[in-house]
Amino acid sequence: MAFVLKTFGRLQLVDEDGAPVAFPEKGLLLLAYLLTTDQGSADRTTLTSFLWGDANRDDTLATLRKLISRMKARQIELGANVFSSDGNMVTLDRASLSSDILLSGEEEELEPFARLQHLMKLMNQPFLGPVHSHSRQFQKWLAEREVCHIELLGNALRTASRVATSQKESELLRKAAVILFRTEPKDPDTLQLLIRIFEAEEEVASLRNHFEQRRNSILRGIAARARSDDGDPISLRPISVPSTPKLETAVPLEPQDIRIAIPRLVLLPPKNQSVKPQAGFLAASLVEDITIGFCAFNSLEVIAPYSAVQIGHHLETQSAFFERHHVNYVLDTRISNTGDEVTLFAQLIFFDQNQIVWAERFSLEHMDLVKDRRTVARRIALSVSSEIERHEALREDLNPIAYHRYLVGRRHLARLTLPNLRRARKEMKAALGVSPDFAPALSSMARTYSKEWLLTARGDIELLQTAETLAKQATETRPDFADGYREFGVAKLLQGAFDESAEAMEVAESLAPHYADVIADYADTLVHCSLPAMALRKIERAIELNPLGPDTYFWTAAGANYALAEFEASLDYIEQMADPHLADRLSAANWAMLGRQDKARVFVRRFREGNPDFDVDKWLSAVPSKEQWHKDLYREGLKKAGF
Repeated sequence: MAFVLKTFGRLQLVDEDGAPVAFPEKGLLLLAYLLTTDQGSADRTTLTSFLWGDANRDDTLATLRKLISRMKARQIELGANVFSSDGNMVTLDRASLSSDILLSGEEEELEPFARLQHLMKLMNQPFLGPVHSHSRQFQKWLAEREVCHIELLGNALRTASRVATSQKESELLRKAAVILFRTEPKDPDTLQLLIRIFEAEEEVASLRNHFEQRRNSILRGIAARARSDDGDPISLRPISVPSTPKLETAVPLEPQDIRIAIPRLVLLPPKNQSVKPQAGFLAASLVEDITIGFCAFNSLEVIAPYSAVQIGHHLETQSAFFERHHVNYVLDTRISNTGDEVTLFAQLIFFDQNQIVWAERFSLEHMDLVKDRRTVARRIALSVSSEIERHEALREDLNPIAYHRYLVGRRHLARLTLPNLRRARKEMKAALGVSPDFAPALSSMARTYSKEWLLTARGDIELLQTAETLAKQATETRPDFADGYREFGVAKLLQGAFDESAEAMEVAESLAPHYADVIADYADTLVHCSLPAMALRKIERAIELNPLGPDTYFWTAAGANYALAEFEASLDYIEQMADPHLADRLSAANWAMLGRQDKARVFVRRFREGNPDFDVDKWLSAVPSKEQWHKDLYREGLKKAGF
């Protein structure tokens, strides 16, 4: 019986019918290694080092003897003779065992596209699957195999690209190009081949020119700062410097200065929430095309699609991956149905501040992927380049210690509890101690005070006044910074200045039309302005942009539904909160309005445990509501609940 050693996908031995045959896993790995040696043989010392590394030599030789004994017994059972051992040498009988393992020079007689298709089929699967060894010899061998695979695929792709004539062959080239890019995303020859195969020369040139102009602008600004001798703060607005002989002799830029002008982008694989599975494959191809377009110039670093796919499947480790690899921007995509239409929703996230800076929805109904790819790529490129300028403006005169403390503080703001608010405030104070005019820290500090006012339910006006002052400082420092206007609007809202609040929120949204947090707070303002239907539309948009957003999103949606007398919908949103205890008052009112006094009392008791002095009328006099009916509805629910 003939046997085949499969090395791509799962490492396994199969019979002539393709059925798996039981065999020791280490034995299969040993056979794979022997297939790649010159004579198909190796001494026992080499094999123990390959399988077990630098472990105790006597122990590993004994283990190898046992493994070889088991392999011999198993091949006798199978009626095969795939290997033999003679003294210190172990030898593979290549005539009795075939394999899919890729060796240079094999199958070169195949027609170019048949060979390319064969290589693609194999390399679309991981080599050796989950089999792994910590031995340095194994790691070296594995790296050599990967280099061999890349070389074989690259050569086959180049050969086939010279003779392609049909649309089907061109499509095969594109698919092979994506696989090659996964394996060597930074090789310049590979990138040039990709550009040619994807017929993207014009698009790449356009994008490269756009990014180079942006990058040069940023570098000129850095150079100008390096020449500033008067010690005065540089304007936080983008610096526009004419090209003059004076600039040409500017102080040379340090490598780290150039580094901060080159952002890193990762494009996550699309999540398919559509009823049409085929849409997922099309959208995945579209996103990979965009990645290749971005990789064609040097002003933007893009995480390779293979890594992006891996991290896309592990949500719990994404943040750590982004931080470890210094990712600045994340393109998140998902496919869904909008009515009967299948669409691709894409959003660009500025990771450092978890801010959505651009979002767009594209139809996949007509599947015009070339058109859509170019549209998406261009829009993302423009958005990223604009965000680079804003990002650099925030960091250009900033002490890195201040920026780090600010980022730590922002993480504490993800969950709204009093301890977290105070931790965040401490970090923001530390950041401002180093950089007193850092607008993001000023606005975040304002947020800690307004949220504390909400959580403590004491009606302390000083908290809101402090929030207003800090937010105003942020807007004066950076008039184009949406967060400053947002926090000013929140502080004004909680003081009952509805018109000023709505005006500030409108400015904030116009400055950052895809910033989910701004839209969510605008929605909250509309709730308090007694416009719950408008508020619900806004908050649903914010949740669409940021489905894993903070509890405040769902809390706002719950409040809007309560005002619309949609009490069950309100409770549904509260259930989506990570900490629904925050909305215990609202939960109690909802259950009471649904006639479930037993449920309402549970939430009343739980809320009073932390707030024994809570008084409904005092609280409602402090909570801003523009229309009396809105306040009366809330009072009715709270009173019925037992407050």
